Amino acid sequence: MGILVLVFIFISLTQHGDAYGPDSCNHGGGLCRVGNCIFGEHLAQFCFEPIILCCKNLSPTTTES
Repeated sequence: MGILVLVFIFISLTQHGDAYGPDSCNHGGGLCRVGNCIFGEHLAQFCFEPIILCCKNLSPTTTES
């Protein structure tokens, strides 16, 4: 029964229209994370909306000397 529930959850996540998937995130330089992005990262898109986020590093601020 537990496996059936996991299969259902996976199918429902992959069928969502606004999800880009992990390949799109990884090619864009991001990492898929569950829950929240860590310090120094921002939400760029969703790997599987709304649970798995695609987090990318914040751009380093450049200073001219």
